[in-house]
Amino acid sequence: MKQKITIRDVAKHAGVSPATVSYVLNGINKVSEETKERVMLSIRELNYQPDFTAISLSKRKSNMIGVIMPLVGDTLAPILKDNPYFSELLSGVEYICRKSGYDFVISGISKAEECKNWIMKRNLDGLIVLGKFPLYLLEEMKTLSIPLVFIDSFEDYTNHYHNIRIDDELGGYLGTKHLIELGHRNICFIPNGKVDYAVDGQRFLGFKRALAEGNIPFKDEMVLEGRYNSFENGYLIGKDLVKNKNITAIFTSSDITALGIMKAANDSGLRIPDDLSIVGFDDLMISRYSSPSLTTIRQDVFRKGAVATETAIHAIENEDVKTEEIMLSVELVVRGSTKEK
Repeated sequence: MKQKITIRDVAKHAGVSPATVSYVLNGINKVSEETKERVMLSIRELNYQPDFTAISLSKRKSNMIGVIMPLVGDTLAPILKDNPYFSELLSGVEYICRKSGYDFVISGISKAEECKNWIMKRNLDGLIVLGKFPLYLLEEMKTLSIPLVFIDSFEDYTNHYHNIRIDDELGGYLGTKHLIELGHRNICFIPNGKVDYAVDGQRFLGFKRALAEGNIPFKDEMVLEGRYNSFENGYLIGKDLVKNKNITAIFTSSDITALGIMKAANDSGLRIPDDLSIVGFDDLMISRYSSPSLTTIRQDVFRKGAVATETAIHAIENEDVKTEEIMLSVELVVRGSTKEK
């Protein structure tokens, strides 16, 4: 078996001390550019693989960011497998991390002690949190003194941290107003699960604002609470919805739920948009290639992940950074799934 190349081998090859090689690897400006180049050449020629874990511990910095996501049951598998929203958002995280010399790791929200141990074990420099974040976890995170950046978190206690959001209320308003302007009055709103104070609650407020402006009385039956967004759940919701002949339009809180509903409607003999108009939310890439293509509220999901990561890295690399809420824009994108009644 070929013996592993060590830092001493590199030092001998470059004609310097092991300490000099260590300075180069750790980015410590104690060597000349000429010596640095000689060390880097030896590293390449010997194919030396540094022990980044040891380097991160010595520097107390790992250039590693953690991303915490909501579990479904006791796993991340359903949302990673069934929801392209998260893959687009994580693409933004990956892009900025790679460009900035960072890596990232993903975990689900679990017990406080497990979460804390996960962060400490990997010596994470910062944390990006997607969605709801329980207070008991936040209290544990405070003891670690690392920057926290929240995405779409609405708990009051997260307002003291960096928070990346979109104007969800405006999105709910624009999607519903579009359907009303097309002549629809029997409109159903489908949130991602239950209507609460968070993302779906804000979109629900926009839904009701558009109804009020259109002089359409709100009724409880206009809201159909579902489960977590997936194509399958959208399809199941759609199978129930098509039985209600009064509904002419649907506004959903996610594109993938909308696409599942469209599939169910087509399988039941309804034509989109002739018999049923549908508006989604997110403008995921797949929504542009459905048949018909999906009218939706566009948020730049990739950019949301990118901005969150830029914010985290800025907080990691700069002391006394003022926390801020960053509100990203939304817009209505009209495609083929809606038409005049």
